Amino acid sequence: QVQLVESGGGLVQAGGSLRPSCAASGRTFSSGAMGWFRQVPGKEREFVARISLSGGVTYYADSVKGRFTISRDNAKNTVYLQMNSLRPEDTAIYYCAARRVGVFTSARGVDIWGRGTQVTVSA
Repeated sequence: QVQLVESGGGLVQAGGSLRPSCAASGRTFSSGAMGWFRQVPGKEREFVARISLSGGVTYYADSVKGRFTISRDNAKNTVYLQMNSLRPEDTAIYYCAARRVGVFTSARGVDIWGRGTQVTVSA
């Protein structure tokens, strides 16, 4: 079993930055992908960013492109999401996601979920 644990969410003013992280433990894997989704009450979980674990190829939602950067430290089995120029509309619970083989662009493609970390951006 693989467990994903997020940390580093919080409250920040608009224009500020946060850097949540996601640590994988258990029977981790070196292929596949890890990334982030976000969700607000009453809406579906939305793809934010992903990174392939073998080649480091990244992919972002248009809404965060140029503001968010995803990176990984394979030695620590950890993925980071550097979030800059935050906006109130970025407020959500951010969930770490992983897929053992291949990549994902929607929640249906995810094998493993973390429990989430709250990110709140005040105006």
